[in-house]
Amino acid sequence: MGSLPTETMVEERQQQLDLENSSRAERAHWLLNSPDPPGIWHELIGSIREIVFPRKLSSSNTKQPWSSRSFLVLQGLFPILRWGRIYSVSKFKHDLMAGLTLGSLSIPQSIGYANLAKLDPQYGLYTSVVPPLIYALMGSSREIAIGPVAVVSMLLSSMIQPVIDPAADPIAYRNLVFTVTFFAGLFQSVFGLFRLGFLVDFLSHAAIVGFMAGAAIVIGLQQLKGLLGISHFTTKTDVVSVLESVFSSFHHSWYPLNFVLGCSFLIFLLFARFIGRRNKKLFWFPAIAPLLSVILSTFIVYMTRADKHGVKIVKHIKGGLNPSSAHQLQFQGPHLGQAAKIGLISAIIALTEAVAVGRSFASIKGYHLDGNKEMVAMGFMNLAGSLTSCYVATGSFSRTAVNFSAGCQTVVSNIVMAITVLFSLILFTKLLYYTPIAILASIILSALPGLIDLHEAYNIYKVDKLDFIACIGAFLGVLFASVEIGLLVAVSISFAKVLLNSIRPSLQLLGRLPRTDTFCEMSQFPMAIETPGILTIRINSALLCFANANFVRERQEFMITKWVTEEEGDLPEPTKKSIQAVILDMSNVMNVDTSGILALEELHKELTSNGIDLAMGCPRWQVIHKLKLAKFVDRIGKGCIFLSVGEAVDACLSNC
Repeated sequence: MGSLPTETMVEERQQQLDLENSSRAERAHWLLNSPDPPGIWHELIGSIREIVFPRKLSSSNTKQPWSSRSFLVLQGLFPILRWGRIYSVSKFKHDLMAGLTLGSLSIPQSIGYANLAKLDPQYGLYTSVVPPLIYALMGSSREIAIGPVAVVSMLLSSMIQPVIDPAADPIAYRNLVFTVTFFAGLFQSVFGLFRLGFLVDFLSHAAIVGFMAGAAIVIGLQQLKGLLGISHFTTKTDVVSVLESVFSSFHHSWYPLNFVLGCSFLIFLLFARFIGRRNKKLFWFPAIAPLLSVILSTFIVYMTRADKHGVKIVKHIKGGLNPSSAHQLQFQGPHLGQAAKIGLISAIIALTEAVAVGRSFASIKGYHLDGNKEMVAMGFMNLAGSLTSCYVATGSFSRTAVNFSAGCQTVVSNIVMAITVLFSLILFTKLLYYTPIAILASIILSALPGLIDLHEAYNIYKVDKLDFIACIGAFLGVLFASVEIGLLVAVSISFAKVLLNSIRPSLQLLGRLPRTDTFCEMSQFPMAIETPGILTIRINSALLCFANANFVRERQEFMITKWVTEEEGDLPEPTKKSIQAVILDMSNVMNVDTSGILALEELHKELTSNGIDLAMGCPRWQVIHKLKLAKFVDRIGKGCIFLSVGEAVDACLSNC
């Protein structure tokens, strides 16, 4: 009778083990018989559906009237139809004030940026009319201010000038700018529709910080032409060429009055920025300071006839509505490839700035900004702009900050700004005849300090030295070579960093944390306990592919050999016991290709020849699907695939 409790306990223990094995087998069955993941075409079509169609329509299985479905589609493409129905007069009051403030800043800046892009002043004003109106219909950011920006303007002039000289053939140059704008809009639309926003991420945050700082210095140096009244200036953008051109002009072709006038108003603009930062209630002062500078300087030049004494002036600005430029797009000829290349680079730079600006202010207001929908909106506005005499437009950080400070509630502030600029084009362009070029240079110079972020560069240096190298590479490349070289250096360093991490991923030994079922990396958690006779390895790579498959296999074999050697060295001769199972934690591996599967097969053969079992824990959807198609699951056995690492370890221990 005394043995009955013991027999009962054994039977209960056996039943518990059988139940655990049954549950483990059931969970493995769920994993092995999960549905096939969607194919690439299904994902592309799904991404387009998510962008074009609103979530209500794309996820609903109920039949809806054709008119309701059509309206939902229109709401997906034009968000203004959704929130416009609840738009109130109180919101309009805020948007009206913000739009008027924004317009007062946009007019002088647009003229200055057009000059930076080597275009006539009216084209900067045109770019502040049509793109903001299109974005107001399709964009989802409430604060972003659309129009020409300094970096893109400089980028266009620096990359198109070597192809066509604007001084020698201004019409052909302008036509190429419109064609580049068309390609930029086309690329941006494709990026958004097919969810290819990751291409923009090849310009890392560190690279953008360095690029912006270098571009700011280059733009500032180029403004010396207007600030000094220099007639003949280099077409190159590197700092050495610009300074040589400036120093050579001191002997014969510069006019001090331009410098005095420009520096005086530059001091006024910087003082206005300082006042606006010290007192947030006076946000309107730095916003209207550029327009006040234009009005005052124009009046001074007109009254004193300073243009007769060497002061360079804007002269005639063509007014009126945006003329059509559809007939000026050049889709044939020797420069088509150059236009597409410059359009692609401009699209990426413009998107990077716009999405970063939009998300920054969206996070402050507490709402989410869909980057892919923003890309579609930016693309369509630039496509429309290329047909209406505009060049590449994007979101401006300085004007967005003004728009935000002015209390804008919706994107209607962009509509008010566009209408304000349009009225200026129709009514006031003749009054800008005597506007000095030096004032436009001072307005651009006053906006440049915001592009140089030394604090962020220092943070990058502290956090990641490779990122800092990319930052410095972009900065020096733009400063001493060209915009293209700076971008190429930044992208190359960032890509090399990604490639290095992909080719040589880390493999870590896992151990069980005391009193838990959690397996963690032993290098990070020294208190983790090894499982005798079992080697658990985590592959820290999102992709097991041709680039890293052999490295992963060789590294695993090395770790197994080292582990066995260390374990056997610690045991007395009669009790030595070699490793019995290797468990691969596949939780970090999101996908695998044929080279990766081949490496796993070779590892399995090597282990089998030495009497060691191979098991896998937590394989991802795409991984398990491809392993089944390659018959790898059949080769190692379905009983060696587990839903988690803990279950794999328990199963291996029960089989030992």
